[in-house]
Amino acid sequence: MKARQEVTRATAGQYRGASKKEKRRILDQFIATTDYSRWYARLVLRHEGRRLQTDKQTIVVVERKAHTRRKRARGYDEQVQTALVKLWRIMDYICGKRLQPMLPELLPVLERYNEFRCDRETRAKLLRISAASIDRLLQPERRKYELRGRSGTKPGTLLKKQIPIRTFAEWDEPRPGFVEIDLVAHDGGLAAGDYCQTLDLTDIATTWTETLAVRNKAQAWVFAALKEMRQKLPFSLLGIDSDNGSEFINQYLVEYCQKQKLSFTRSRPYRKNDNYFVEQKNYSVVRRAVGYAR
Repeated sequence: MKARQEVTRATAGQYRGASKKEKRRILDQFIATTDYSRWYARLVLRHEGRRLQTDKQTIVVVERKAHTRRKRARGYDEQVQTALVKLWRIMDYICGKRLQPMLPELLPVLERYNEFRCDRETRAKLLRISAASIDRLLQPERRKYELRGRSGTKPGTLLKKQIPIRTFAEWDEPRPGFVEIDLVAHDGGLAAGDYCQTLDLTDIATTWTETLAVRNKAQAWVFAALKEMRQKLPFSLLGIDSDNGSEFINQYLVEYCQKQKLSFTRSRPYRKNDNYFVEQKNYSVVRRAVGYAR
């Protein structure tokens, strides 16, 4: 085998640079020496120094030319990474594409009020760093804030057929009173046991938002909180739209809406855009004030 490899190395360069007529002569001599088939001999001479898979069963391995990978010096060291993490926290954990264009204006302001200090070299790097590099350097820190877990919404199936579906494209109510409701869980990424929930109610026309804490997502607590929130609204309640969770799709709320002559609709399963009015308030109002922890 080693003898064949040596012959291949010696013949390949000559074969690749030869004319068509000379290639035929070189190929004949190579076949006579190695006892390869004509098809395989052409393949080996053409691709000497590479690794090829000819089919699912056969792998042709010929000697790979040794090469050294050039080591690239690290452009942004730990000092830059530490400074970026501090700036990222100050700016409320925004993404690199938003943080990068703000750095030239942000650094002088923070330095003026003694909120941030770094050496001259680190400062120069912060002013020329790209958004992609910011996201790459912040990636290990971002992982610490990720909450792993499934959605806490348990579908209520018994009354679904009685409650019509309303999509995001159908919200055209010009008057206040038609609201979206949702529960925001404060479980810290661990869904076991009881933990506080925030009932979020947002009006479609005015974006007026009311929030109220409940013990858990039991139907009785959620229904009592909804009635209490209704008393605080500066306008009359005309309609309610919710997701498909059992805390909303239940007999309490259905009968209440029927008696009070309120329209009651629901979103499509797994379509958060259908409730985008309240979904955006879940973060800007509830998460910003209370957070994620239990």
